[in-house]
Amino acid sequence: MAKQARRDSGFRTEKDSMGELQVPAQALWGAQTQRAVQNFPISGRPMPREFIRALGLIKAAAAEVNGGFGLLGKGASQAIRAAALAVASGEHDAQFPIDVFQTGSGTSSNMNANEVIAALANAGGKIAKAIHPNDHVNLGQSSNDVIPTAIRVSALVATTEQLLPSLKHLRRTIERQGKALGKVTKTGRTHLMDAMPLTFAQEFGAWASQLASAQARIEDALGRVRRLPIGGTAIGTGINADARFGKAMAKALSALSGVKFESADDKFEGIASQDDAVELSGQLNALAVALMKIANDLRWMNSGPLAGLGEIELPALQPGSSIMPGKVNPVIPEATCMVCAQVMGHHTAITVAGQSGNFQLNVMLPLIAYDLLDSIQLLGNVMRLLADDAIAGLKPRPDRVREALDRNPILVTALNPIIGYEKAAAIAKQAYKEGRPVLDVAAESSGLTLKQLRELLDPAALTRGGIHEGGGGGGGG
Repeated sequence: MAKQARRDSGFRTEKDSMGELQVPAQALWGAQTQRAVQNFPISGRPMPREFIRALGLIKAAAAEVNGGFGLLGKGASQAIRAAALAVASGEHDAQFPIDVFQTGSGTSSNMNANEVIAALANAGGKIAKAIHPNDHVNLGQSSNDVIPTAIRVSALVATTEQLLPSLKHLRRTIERQGKALGKVTKTGRTHLMDAMPLTFAQEFGAWASQLASAQARIEDALGRVRRLPIGGTAIGTGINADARFGKAMAKALSALSGVKFESADDKFEGIASQDDAVELSGQLNALAVALMKIANDLRWMNSGPLAGLGEIELPALQPGSSIMPGKVNPVIPEATCMVCAQVMGHHTAITVAGQSGNFQLNVMLPLIAYDLLDSIQLLGNVMRLLADDAIAGLKPRPDRVREALDRNPILVTALNPIIGYEKAAAIAKQAYKEGRPVLDVAAESSGLTLKQLRELLDPAALTRGGIHEGGGGGGGG
């Protein structure tokens, strides 16, 4: 009767090795999860969906593998596997309330999964012997190999499913726009100052190459992230796990996720360190650097439209001011820059967390998981926005581009091999001072014919590099 009364009051009594405590009556979790809920009221941020998905996949694979080894009965194996897959699919996310800022090993989150999956598996009442969170769901495992494995599984799956497709989409969009703008020539800039001309296609091509390099670096890092330490249990020795467990788990997880995994050769490394996660974060950081460069270039090129560069028009998405009518801002590039700043901050946190391992275990695993997955999600989302809502719809302003190009005194660089640097510099300074096209000034003082000058100072020809008609040698700078 007392137990019924406690249920009626909204709570039930659960027990673990430390004693009894009250758990919400409708919660699927048990005592260890409840202790963590009470111990860590810090951020209100639970572990990410991708991480919970990975935990569910790991528990499902473990049930399958242990059942195949004869360590779990068929009924128990099937019940645990079904419950774990339900967790992986997101059916029970509300049952994972533990704060990201918890025990550094992530033991609380591992036990949260064990308790919820055991409760689900027992709910049907078809198993002769009750399924225990530790003895059955956690069989052959430790939090110390499960959580590092969940980091790798979730990061690799999220990168494969979310980030890389968005990265490829952005790169293709940039390449299409560069091709569409063809051979439109514009003023180049170094130090934010006028420089030699280039085409929009060349400028956009550099962005696309940055992203191709970022993609290659990320894919290279994933080759190390796919190595799973599961099977190492507490410290890497594999105590209480079948010797075949690690390789069987990698195979089962590959089948369940559709992403290739392999068993780590040295499970001590995968448990004691998070260097591979730090490396992947570093490549995400490098991608953020590239994206911020691209976004800021777009902001500069769109600036004005009258008092700035005004070379392009980005799509107008929303009013830009609560007080200045008609103002429109480059909101998608701005949002991109903020995402990049956050990812850079996450990389700093992951770097600090990565070196926070002592001897056989890293003790900032939940933070690494949270920040790494947040970076992947943020970058994946914002790259699609940058592609579809900014770059795909931008338009050049040819008249503004041509006006700046015609007045660019730096075009005189092409005359260096013929009239020498000093004389060319004098022409450039005079053209700038008088606000005249460099062609007109050069026609007066270079000694070259107007026909020669038009050929030598043709901006489109200058985008192809090399020494143009007139011969000679030259210097750079």
